[in-house]
Amino acid sequence: MGHMQWKNQTSITKFILLGFRNLNEVQILLFVLFLVIYIVTLAGNLLMVMLVVADRQLHTPMYFFLGNLSFLDTCYTSVIAPRLLSGFLAEDRTMSFGDCITQLFFFSALACIECFLLAVMAYDRYLAVCKPFSYNVIMNLRFCLQLVSASWITGFSVSALAVGMVPQLSFCGPNEINNFFCDMEELLKLSCKKNPLAEMIILVSCSLVSLVPFLFIVMSYILILSATLQIASSAGRQKAFSTCASHLLVVSLYYGTIVIMYVSPSAEQSPAFHKALSIMYTVVTPMFNPIIYSLRNKEVKRAFRKVMLQNL
Repeated sequence: MGHMQWKNQTSITKFILLGFRNLNEVQILLFVLFLVIYIVTLAGNLLMVMLVVADRQLHTPMYFFLGNLSFLDTCYTSVIAPRLLSGFLAEDRTMSFGDCITQLFFFSALACIECFLLAVMAYDRYLAVCKPFSYNVIMNLRFCLQLVSASWITGFSVSALAVGMVPQLSFCGPNEINNFFCDMEELLKLSCKKNPLAEMIILVSCSLVSLVPFLFIVMSYILILSATLQIASSAGRQKAFSTCASHLLVVSLYYGTIVIMYVSPSAEQSPAFHKALSIMYTVVTPMFNPIIYSLRNKEVKRAFRKVMLQNL
């Protein structure tokens, strides 16, 4: 019965991912480039998870959240990268409707979770700088687990709500997605019969899940900046800022591309520019996150040297 209902809602059973097929002369080069990026991303994030789990000195709220972010980025890029890599080698770039919805669901869920997790990490830094004496009482293990669990549950719930609206749209015309993954914006463009309610639910849920955490992060850093400026010594101000610098850089990378993509008018964005931004927040940013935290963090460097010496 469910299968019959699905077929009645759409006459398209497959989508074609155009990807980077206009760059035929450099397909192999691009495959090697993105394969290296994917391997580095997996290695860096899994190493970060391993260090956080193995080193007892990293068993603190900040590194607990960082370990979760690294695990999330491993899953996040793995939803996109394999299909991206296969598109450089395979002539058949079709994706079934079911596979498209599945990829869209997991991609949307993990993107939502990243927004919430970055907001949780901003709250952690706010407490560390602005409420140092009550930090350890508030940020106990139970509360950390609750924050992370809430991020994952909310992310999957919002994604289920938004992606669940896609089968309510009608797809009866062109089936070419001008991207390298199943993108919600491209699917809305391909819909041949508009469903205002479904589109409104998709727009509102996607907007809230990105805007609310972003505003929370901005407010947290306004309070952090205000508290930092009240510290008398320059050394104290520098220490307070250094605890937030890595997270602020990661937030800037992640939200920067999203803001450019969705705030600037779509008509002014070329397909190539849109794909370049998509590459940034789906493939490149997950690679940079562990690099940013490891390069600016003495504890992570110490844990890495300790693990290396133990294995020599």
